[in-house]
Amino acid sequence: QLYIGDGASIMRPIIHRKNNKLFGHTSIRAQLGWCQKEKVPQAIFTHCGSQIVTGDERTLGAQVRRLGKDRGVGARIAYDGMELSL
Repeated sequence: QLYIGDGASIMRPIIHRKNNKLFGHTSIRAQLGWCQKEKVPQAIFTHCGSQIVTGDERTLGAQVRRLGKDRGVGARIAYDGMELSL
């Protein structure tokens, strides 16, 4: 099993309200919690927000891997040209 998730933000959800309706992006941390709960062993995050795109790739990648490891999920950030064999 593999979860492909939204990488807009690592720790903080980005939520907006319009006409009493909520919309936005949940955090990578929350999505990894979902994976843990559903016993999904691997997660890759794409559609990355500015925090990831403009940040230090090694530091942020390590943070995502650590968050995943804490939840028993192999987690990583996708990159341009990434290919997977399923």
